[in-house]
Amino acid sequence: MQEHNATDSDISMEAEVSAYLQQNPQFFERHQALLADMYLPSQHGSGTVSLAERQQLAQRDKIRVLEARLAELMRFGEENDSISDKVHRLSLGLLASDNFAVLLQLMQVSLLEDFKIPYVGIQLWSDSTSVHSSHPALRPCPAELREWASSQKAPYCGPLPPVALPGMFPADATPLSCALISLRGERVFGLLALAAPDAERFYSGMGTLYLKRIGELVSAALISHLP
Repeated sequence: MQEHNATDSDISMEAEVSAYLQQNPQFFERHQALLADMYLPSQHGSGTVSLAERQQLAQRDKIRVLEARLAELMRFGEENDSISDKVHRLSLGLLASDNFAVLLQLMQVSLLEDFKIPYVGIQLWSDSTSVHSSHPALRPCPAELREWASSQKAPYCGPLPPVALPGMFPADATPLSCALISLRGERVFGLLALAAPDAERFYSGMGTLYLKRIGELVSAALISHLP
């Protein structure tokens, strides 16, 4: 059978027929015989099927799409519930101690074990008057890193940034992606760094709601310990 290519006239007529049927849904009620007599090419490329069968096939396709979407939404819901539980446990850990060193250790353990983040680092802006000035988190910090952290309005996700992160990860770490969260009070006073050897773990454009919440929790827990 020779293939028929639609002309402009055919396309215009098809648009008119489509518009008429949409505006007159009772058409097939008045012409029910058409439903039984009309046959359409099979979408699988072999033979023909009745209009009613074609509608059933279309409905099945829609149902499959909806079922897949529902399964995806349920998976996202379960993942969000799991993350919420982990953030809650982190909150409890941060509230469990008013000791600066213990608080940082609890935070790191939670992020490493609950969130399965391979590398966790924190840098707080050093102050010689701080009673905690000997803690590794208050090691000297390059001005460039301070400026970069202060310029970030939201958590940064992606490859390592264009600024150095000295001492924030173990010497043998091989981070290929990271999430960097500025710690804030009235001003930015530190940076929380999460990283992984997987380039896809943290990526540009990913959702940052929970990262932002973690940053807020850590900021609130630490700010009273700094001058």
